[in-house]
Amino acid sequence: MKIESRIFNIITIFFFLSAIVYGVWAKEPVGTVALILVGGLSLIIGSYFSFVARRIEDRPEDNPDAEISDGAGELGFFSPGSYWPVGVAGAAAFAGVALAFFHVWMIVLAVGFLLIMVAGLVFEYHTGQGHH
Repeated sequence: MKIESRIFNIITIFFFLSAIVYGVWAKEPVGTVALILVGGLSLIIGSYFSFVARRIEDRPEDNPDAEISDGAGELGFFSPGSYWPVGVAGAAAFAGVALAFFHVWMIVLAVGFLLIMVAGLVFEYHTGQGHH
């Protein structure tokens, strides 16, 4: 994760420098603000990656002298498939339509559907204390 954080921090510097150069040459505020916001977003990602990199042990791909066999074994749990993301997308689309037409009753329903779908997605594999 250290390499990924360095990449995003370099991208952050590039966007902030681009915003300065663009602001001086073009004197156009919208593009300057957009470049500053993109730099801020890449700063958030780079900061998160460096925060995580300090707390986890090195991965085999982070070691330049690693062998192929160092990466063997279980990599983690990957969901075989889920229909919850489809429900989240549908509820978010319904919320967008509700906000576009600004029907309060539709907004309330959409937020309710969205909360149910997000809860279903988050707790999909939660089995509780008795099932471990």
